[in-house]
Amino acid sequence: MATEHDRAVLQAIFSPNTPFGDVPGLDQERELTDDDSPFDADSLRQVKDLESRGVSAADAGDLEAALELFGRAIRILPRRASAYNNRAQALRLQGNAPGALEDLDRAVSLSGGQGRTACRALVQRGLLRRLAGQDDGARHDFQKAAALGSEFARQQAVTLNPYAALCNKMLRQVVGKLRNPDMCEPPLETQSRN
Repeated sequence: MATEHDRAVLQAIFSPNTPFGDVPGLDQERELTDDDSPFDADSLRQVKDLESRGVSAADAGDLEAALELFGRAIRILPRRASAYNNRAQALRLQGNAPGALEDLDRAVSLSGGQGRTACRALVQRGLLRRLAGQDDGARHDFQKAAALGSEFARQQAVTLNPYAALCNKMLRQVVGKLRNPDMCEPPLETQSRN
Protein backbone atom coordinates (compact mmCIF):
# COMPACT_ATOMS: atom_id res chain seq x y z
CA MET A 1 0.00 0.00 0.00
CA ALA A 2 1.32 3.43 -0.93
CA THR A 3 1.99 5.97 1.78
CA GLU A 4 0.69 9.53 1.69
CA HIS A 5 4.19 10.69 0.66
CA ASP A 6 4.28 8.15 -2.18
CA ARG A 7 0.92 9.37 -3.48
CA ALA A 8 2.13 12.98 -3.30
CA VAL A 9 5.24 12.16 -5.38
CA LEU A 10 3.16 10.29 -7.97
CA GLN A 11 0.70 13.16 -8.10
CA ALA A 12 3.57 15.59 -8.77
CA ILE A 13 4.86 13.43 -11.60
CA PHE A 14 1.59 12.71 -13.34
CA SER A 15 -0.16 16.02 -12.62
CA PRO A 16 2.54 18.69 -12.76
CA ASN A 17 0.08 21.55 -12.43
CA THR A 18 -0.99 20.67 -8.90
CA PRO A 19 1.02 21.91 -5.92
CA PHE A 20 3.57 19.36 -4.76
CA GLY A 21 2.17 17.37 -1.86
CA ASP A 22 -1.46 17.97 -2.77
CA VAL A 23 -3.16 14.69 -3.49
CA PRO A 24 -6.68 15.34 -4.75
CA GLY A 25 -9.27 13.44 -2.79
CA LEU A 26 -6.92 12.62 0.08
CA ASP A 27 -8.62 14.88 2.59
CA GLN A 28 -12.09 14.65 1.10
CA GLU A 29 -13.44 11.74 3.11
CA ARG A 30 -16.49 13.67 4.32
CA GLU A 31 -19.12 15.43 2.25
CA LEU A 32 -19.37 19.14 2.98
CA THR A 33 -22.62 20.25 4.58
CA ASP A 34 -23.92 23.44 6.12
CA ASP A 35 -24.91 23.68 9.76
CA ASP A 36 -28.61 24.53 9.67
CA SER A 37 -29.23 23.53 13.29
CA PRO A 38 -29.70 27.12 14.55
CA PHE A 39 -32.72 27.64 12.30
CA ASP A 40 -36.38 26.84 12.90
CA ALA A 41 -37.36 23.71 10.96
CA ASP A 42 -40.48 25.25 9.36
CA SER A 43 -38.64 28.40 8.27
CA LEU A 44 -35.74 26.32 6.98
CA ARG A 45 -38.06 24.13 4.91
CA GLN A 46 -39.74 27.24 3.47
CA VAL A 47 -36.38 28.86 2.64
CA LYS A 48 -35.01 25.73 0.99
CA ASP A 49 -38.14 25.56 -1.17
CA LEU A 50 -37.74 29.22 -2.17
CA GLU A 51 -34.06 28.65 -3.02
CA SER A 52 -34.87 25.56 -5.06
CA ARG A 53 -37.48 27.49 -7.01
CA GLY A 54 -35.01 30.36 -7.43
CA VAL A 55 -32.36 28.04 -8.85
CA SER A 56 -34.92 26.59 -11.27
CA ALA A 57 -35.95 30.10 -12.36
CA ALA A 58 -32.31 31.07 -12.92
CA ASP A 59 -31.69 27.88 -14.90
CA ALA A 60 -34.69 28.79 -17.06
CA GLY A 61 -33.21 32.24 -17.66
CA ASP A 62 -35.70 34.14 -15.49
CA LEU A 63 -33.18 36.03 -13.37
CA GLU A 64 -35.73 38.55 -12.06
CA ALA A 65 -37.89 35.77 -10.62
CA ALA A 66 -34.80 34.07 -9.21
CA LEU A 67 -33.67 37.28 -7.50
CA GLU A 68 -37.14 37.80 -6.04
CA LEU A 69 -37.23 34.24 -4.65
CA PHE A 70 -33.73 34.48 -3.17
CA GLY A 71 -34.65 37.85 -1.64
CA ARG A 72 -37.70 36.29 0.02
CA ALA A 73 -35.53 33.49 1.40
CA ILE A 74 -33.09 36.04 2.80
CA ARG A 75 -35.91 38.00 4.46
CA ILE A 76 -37.14 34.83 6.20
CA LEU A 77 -33.69 33.66 7.42
CA PRO A 78 -31.25 36.57 7.04
CA ARG A 79 -28.51 34.75 9.00
CA ARG A 80 -28.39 31.75 6.63
CA ALA A 81 -25.60 31.93 4.04
CA SER A 82 -26.99 29.80 1.21
CA ALA A 83 -29.52 32.27 -0.23
CA TYR A 84 -26.84 34.99 -0.40
CA ASN A 85 -24.60 32.65 -2.39
CA ASN A 86 -27.45 31.75 -4.74
CA ARG A 87 -28.49 35.37 -5.17
CA ALA A 88 -24.86 36.26 -5.95
CA GLN A 89 -24.91 33.76 -8.80
CA ALA A 90 -28.05 35.35 -10.25
CA LEU A 91 -26.59 38.84 -9.81
CA ARG A 92 -23.40 37.74 -11.55
CA LEU A 93 -25.39 36.30 -14.45
CA GLN A 94 -27.23 39.60 -14.63
CA GLY A 95 -23.90 41.45 -14.91
CA ASN A 96 -23.99 42.97 -11.42
CA ALA A 97 -20.52 41.98 -10.18
CA PRO A 98 -20.45 44.51 -7.28
CA GLY A 99 -23.79 43.22 -5.97
CA ALA A 100 -22.62 39.63 -6.38
CA LEU A 101 -19.40 40.35 -4.47
CA GLU A 102 -21.38 41.96 -1.65
CA ASP A 103 -23.57 38.86 -1.32
CA LEU A 104 -20.57 36.54 -1.54
CA ASP A 105 -18.80 38.45 1.24
CA ARG A 106 -21.95 38.04 3.34
CA ALA A 107 -22.21 34.31 2.55
CA VAL A 108 -18.59 33.69 3.54
CA SER A 109 -19.03 35.72 6.71
CA LEU A 110 -22.29 34.04 7.78
CA SER A 111 -20.92 30.55 7.08
CA GLY A 112 -17.81 31.22 9.12
CA GLY A 113 -15.78 30.09 6.11
CA GLN A 114 -16.92 26.49 6.67
CA GLY A 115 -19.23 24.12 4.86
CA ARG A 116 -20.63 23.71 1.38
CA THR A 117 -21.94 27.26 1.02
CA ALA A 118 -18.61 28.78 2.08
CA CYS A 119 -16.77 26.61 -0.43
CA ARG A 120 -19.10 27.61 -3.27
CA ALA A 121 -19.06 31.29 -2.30
CA LEU A 122 -15.26 31.33 -2.13
CA VAL A 123 -14.98 29.77 -5.58
CA GLN A 124 -17.49 32.25 -7.01
CA ARG A 125 -15.76 35.21 -5.35
CA GLY A 126 -12.38 33.95 -6.55
CA LEU A 127 -13.65 33.86 -10.13
CA LEU A 128 -15.05 37.37 -9.90
CA ARG A 129 -11.82 38.65 -8.39
CA ARG A 130 -9.81 36.93 -11.09
CA LEU A 131 -11.94 38.52 -13.80
CA ALA A 132 -11.33 41.90 -12.13
CA GLY A 133 -7.55 41.30 -12.22
CA GLN A 134 -7.32 40.90 -8.44
CA ASP A 135 -5.14 37.81 -8.60
CA ASP A 136 -3.93 37.93 -4.98
CA GLY A 137 -7.49 38.01 -3.66
CA ALA A 138 -8.54 35.32 -6.12
CA ARG A 139 -5.64 33.07 -5.11
CA HIS A 140 -6.54 33.53 -1.44
CA ASP A 141 -10.18 32.56 -2.08
CA PHE A 142 -9.22 29.57 -4.21
CA GLN A 143 -6.77 28.33 -1.59
CA LYS A 144 -9.47 28.51 1.10
CA ALA A 145 -11.99 26.72 -1.13
CA ALA A 146 -9.38 24.10 -2.04
CA ALA A 147 -8.78 23.48 1.66
CA LEU A 148 -12.52 22.82 1.96
CA GLY A 149 -12.24 20.23 -0.83
CA SER A 150 -12.94 22.03 -4.11
CA GLU A 151 -10.89 20.41 -6.84
CA PHE A 152 -11.71 23.26 -9.24
CA ALA A 153 -10.42 25.79 -6.69
CA ARG A 154 -7.25 23.76 -6.26
CA GLN A 155 -6.63 23.90 -10.01
CA GLN A 156 -7.29 27.64 -10.11
CA ALA A 157 -4.91 28.25 -7.18
CA VAL A 158 -2.19 26.39 -9.08
CA THR A 159 -2.88 28.37 -12.23
CA LEU A 160 -2.30 31.53 -10.20
CA ASN A 161 0.91 30.12 -8.70
CA PRO A 162 3.40 29.64 -11.54
CA TYR A 163 6.19 28.61 -9.16
CA ALA A 164 4.40 25.46 -8.04
CA ALA A 165 3.76 24.40 -11.64
CA LEU A 166 7.39 25.13 -12.59
CA CYS A 167 8.74 23.08 -9.67
CA ASN A 168 6.46 20.17 -10.52
CA LYS A 169 7.43 20.35 -14.20
CA MET A 170 11.12 20.23 -13.28
CA LEU A 171 10.51 17.25 -10.99
CA ARG A 172 8.67 15.43 -13.79
CA GLN A 173 11.60 16.07 -16.16
CA VAL A 174 14.11 14.70 -13.62
CA VAL A 175 12.04 11.57 -13.05
CA GLY A 176 11.57 11.19 -16.81
CA LYS A 177 15.34 11.31 -17.31
CA LEU A 178 15.82 8.73 -14.57
CA ARG A 179 13.34 6.44 -16.27
CA ASN A 180 14.83 6.89 -19.74
CA PRO A 181 18.49 7.99 -19.60
CA ASP A 182 18.77 7.70 -23.40
CA MET A 183 16.56 10.76 -23.71
CA CYS A 184 19.00 12.90 -21.73
CA GLU A 185 20.49 15.88 -23.49
CA PRO A 186 23.89 15.35 -25.11
CA PRO A 187 26.99 16.47 -23.21
CA LEU A 188 27.85 20.18 -23.37
CA GLU A 189 30.79 19.58 -25.76
CA THR A 190 28.45 18.15 -28.40
CA GLN A 191 25.94 20.96 -27.92
CA SER A 192 28.51 23.70 -28.46
CA ARG A 193 29.57 22.27 -31.81
CA ASN A 194 26.08 22.53 -33.26
